[in-house]
Amino acid sequence: MFKRFIAASTLILLSGCGVAYVSPKVTDAGSKVRIVPLTSETVLAANRSAYEPKQLPAVFFQTAGGAGGLRGAGPTPSPVSQIQTKPGNLALRVPNTPPNTTYHIGVGDVLLLATRSGSSTVEELSGLLAAQNRRQGYTVQDDGAIAIPDVGRVKVSDLTLEEAEAALFQRLLEAQIDPSFSLEIAEFNSKRVSVGGAVGNPTVIPITLTQLTLDQAVAGAGGIQTPDLEYASIRLYRDGDLYQIPLEQYLRRPDLQKTRLVAGDSVFVDTEYQLDRAQAYFAEQITLQQFRQQARAQALAELTAVVDLRRASLQEGRANFEAQLANDAVDRDYAYLAGEVTKSGRFTLPFGRKSTLADALYSEGGIDTMTGNPSQIYVLRGSNDPREFGAVTAWNLDARNATNLILATRMELRPNDIIFVAEQPVTRWNRVITQITPSIISSVATSVN
Repeated sequence: MFKRFIAASTLILLSGCGVAYVSPKVTDAGSKVRIVPLTSETVLAANRSAYEPKQLPAVFFQTAGGAGGLRGAGPTPSPVSQIQTKPGNLALRVPNTPPNTTYHIGVGDVLLLATRSGSSTVEELSGLLAAQNRRQGYTVQDDGAIAIPDVGRVKVSDLTLEEAEAALFQRLLEAQIDPSFSLEIAEFNSKRVSVGGAVGNPTVIPITLTQLTLDQAVAGAGGIQTPDLEYASIRLYRDGDLYQIPLEQYLRRPDLQKTRLVAGDSVFVDTEYQLDRAQAYFAEQITLQQFRQQARAQALAELTAVVDLRRASLQEGRANFEAQLANDAVDRDYAYLAGEVTKSGRFTLPFGRKSTLADALYSEGGIDTMTGNPSQIYVLRGSNDPREFGAVTAWNLDARNATNLILATRMELRPNDIIFVAEQPVTRWNRVITQITPSIISSVATSVN
């Protein structure tokens, strides 16, 4: 009788196990649920749904180094001095000695006519010479002639002084004037030599009846004014040619000092390397380098201050965002884990990239291998189309073949996806037994009593 009672009680409890234990599972019994096996092709279809991950604020991508360039003290001043390069050995190039020639009157020369004092014919020459001094100057004009009252124009250009006296004598005779006179050159203006460079007084020196030599021209310009004899030279420009006499050789050789000059020569005392200028150049370069170093140090100090301020601002912005994140005050995207997983809960989709099924499963401990059914791993995704409200696609991953887990690394998650792992059949039975065992024991104990 007792055995029959126990058997009857067990049958009653077993018949009511559906009430005692309800196991969640995925079924397509409803018209809006579609179960799709995960394959290489269906993964591509699942990933085609539009989704852009949320991004971190711009403050996380900015750096403090982008605050601007160096400013400092501004541009470096332009140098004033020029670098002095030491020349090589100065070559001696002397012009050929010009032929000896008699002075020829030229345009611009001033000729002086003088009569004999006390001459009885002074009255006759009153139109020619001033009676009060009996000396009159005449400038050779552009046409090469001088104009004498009562006589006319007399051409004297390119004539020697003797030739000019003869021409003037003949014109006086033709004018029936007593030709007692003397002719001389008062001013030599037609033939000149210019002297410049490192001399005391650059000037233009005329060539007179006597020949002009190089030492006379240099002396007439105030002498050579340079302490650097080693690198100085006298340069002579003549008819488009350049000649050079090193200053040291010039001072040692009288023949070079007596180099004869001709009309149109240009003499230039040149110092190619001056010690004082070289010293000034290097002193200026040192000063400019110090200026650059000071400007750079100032610019770096300003830049460091700006970078520090910018870095502090960035750190503050990031800290504020992280505080909001910690207090769940930032809008995030989530997926959810349920069923036979090691840890059920909410999985946060990351910023700036897409997450996969494998990320969600294994970042939270993975599947419970004791209770989970590897053939029943699902990604449940609701439809975003209002016309299909309530429609669900269940992407089913069968991981009994472990190679299919590769698909989990390719299956992208979307916001509000639910990852569900069903229980194994034996797990369902064990849980049923676990729930009904206390009831059986209590029933037996009550019967015995």
